[in-house]
Amino acid sequence: MHHAASAITAPDTDHLPAYWQFHDAVARAQLAAWLPRGRHLIVDVSGPRAPGAELAAAAGHTVLRVIDITAIQRGAGAAWTEERRRSDEGRQRLERRTGGEREDRKRARREGGASRGARRRAGLAELIADSSRLSFLPDGCADDVLAEDRALSTHLAAEAMIAEIARVLRPAGRVLACVDSLVLGMAVLADQHHWAHLVDLPHAEVVLVPWPDGTITRCYGPDQARELFSGAGLTVGWIRPRTVFSESMVTHVLRRDPASLPRLVRAELAARSDESMGAQLVISASKLC
Repeated sequence: MHHAASAITAPDTDHLPAYWQFHDAVARAQLAAWLPRGRHLIVDVSGPRAPGAELAAAAGHTVLRVIDITAIQRGAGAAWTEERRRSDEGRQRLERRTGGEREDRKRARREGGASRGARRRAGLAELIADSSRLSFLPDGCADDVLAEDRALSTHLAAEAMIAEIARVLRPAGRVLACVDSLVLGMAVLADQHHWAHLVDLPHAEVVLVPWPDGTITRCYGPDQARELFSGAGLTVGWIRPRTVFSESMVTHVLRRDPASLPRLVRAELAARSDESMGAQLVISASKLC
C-alpha cells in the first residue's frame, strides 16, 4: 500500500474523490444508526474531521463539542478552521440541493420565531479545552460521548482519555469511538520498510506507529481495544471496520454509476466482516454501573 496513512486521511479539497464521498457517507450513516432516540446530552471529543456534533444536534440532541487545545497548540488550529469551513460549505451545498433548511429560515423570518434549523444549531456548543482531560465536567453528566475521527489514536495516553470519558458518562451511557487499526499500522510500517517491527506487533500491548507527517498514531486490534475500554469500566458492545469495501472497488462502481452511492452505503452497512479488518475500527461501548 503506497503511503498507507492516506487510507484514512481525506484530501484537503472541497471536491472529494469517489472513495472519500463513500467513506464520509458511511461514517454519517453509522453515526445516525447509533444515535439514541429522544433528547440526550452528548459530549463530543472527536477530531476535527468528524461530523458527529452537527449530526447529533440536527437530530435534536444537546451537544458539547470539545475542541482539543493541544491540537491547536501543535499547529492544527488552521487545519481545524479549514475543516470547519469545508463542513459549513458542504452543509450549505446540501441546503441548496434540498431547500429544506432554506425554507426553515424563510419561515422563521416570516413568523418572527426560531426555525427548526435555528433550534438545532442552538443545541451545539463548543469549548476549547484539553479533550483528554475533562475536569471541567462533573461525574455522570453525559448521556453519551463521541470519540470519532481517531481521537483515541491521536491521544497516545488513551487510558487517561478513556477513563475521563467513563467518568463523565452516566450509568448505561454509551460511547462511540473510531481508532486506527492494527492492520493499518502494519501497512504503514511495511510502507516505511520497518520489517523488524512487524514480527511482534500483533502481540504488543501498545502499538505506536510513526506517521509520514511526523506524528505518531496508536493502533489497535480488537483485543487491545476491548482491553482499553474494559480497563475504564466500559463494556464493548461491538467492534466493526469503518469500511469493508476496498477503495478500488468503490471507485470503480461509483465511476460507472455515481447514483449508486446510497445503495453502496447500504450494502456496506449490511456487510458481515471480521472485526479486525479495515483501516479503522468503530467501537460502541457502554457504562453498565
